[in-house]
Amino acid sequence: MNSRAPIHRSLAEGRWQTFSLAFQLANVGSEVGRALKAKQEGRTDRMTAPLDRALELLDLTIADPKHRHRLKELCRLREVLCDFFLGDNDYGSNPDVIDRYFLEFAVAARNERT
Repeated sequence: MNSRAPIHRSLAEGRWQTFSLAFQLANVGSEVGRALKAKQEGRTDRMTAPLDRALELLDLTIADPKHRHRLKELCRLREVLCDFFLGDNDYGSNPDVIDRYFLEFAVAARNERT
């Protein structure tokens, strides 16, 4: 996490930790989806804000003590997202694979509510 003021202030103050992993990653995925759409449209100016929000939420997920046993996957996810959106895409990611990864969490989060 960086030193600037959080975008999601109430979540950063601890509320985020009250949610399940599925809910957390579904919300990260929602922001990633917005960033993917902007990237696919060539609108990098519209990609930055949702990507910043997604990375902040992912950082809050990484910092959540109940996910300590998942740190490797969560940190690799952050690395892959940064590589895809900001780097050289060394991992060879594509929008469909990224979207599918997060879709599983959206479905699981929805099933938690029912």
